[in-house]
Amino acid sequence: MALKSLHNENDFNEIKLRIAQLSETSERKWGRMNAAQMLTHCDLILQIPLKKIELPKTNFFFKAIGICTKKEMRIFNNGIPPNMPCFRKVIVNFECNFDEARNNLLKRLDEYRMASEKNILPDHHELFGKMKEKDWGFMEYKHLNHHLKQFNV
Repeated sequence: MALKSLHNENDFNEIKLRIAQLSETSERKWGRMNAAQMLTHCDLILQIPLKKIELPKTNFFFKAIGICTKKEMRIFNNGIPPNMPCFRKVIVNFECNFDEARNNLLKRLDEYRMASEKNILPDHHELFGKMKEKDWGFMEYKHLNHHLKQFNV
């Protein structure tokens, strides 16, 4: 079974089409964020490999869990469970404009794609440890897929 990745053109376009299917009134299956907040959250997550957001240092215990989680996700190709905790810097608990959030995320995806093509993504993530280009593409796809499934798209 092939692993999906934002570095694969078909998978990248699939994510963009699914984002286009969202509406301001799309209902969530779990969590607290509305669709606009989720889009903003996904935009913030993509800013990490673009080096626009720096995550705080994590302790050894959490980093070990993160590294194991990354390996387990690649081996079993499973998704992210609902209601997983995340870094405070990327929590969106404020009001967001839906159209602005969607446009920002679509632009950020294109920016991410360009960075990937130039091979300038970082070689490290504060939680997941050492990262290769293939790790970024896989993990970013999984994150977006997780939240799009949250809103039934």
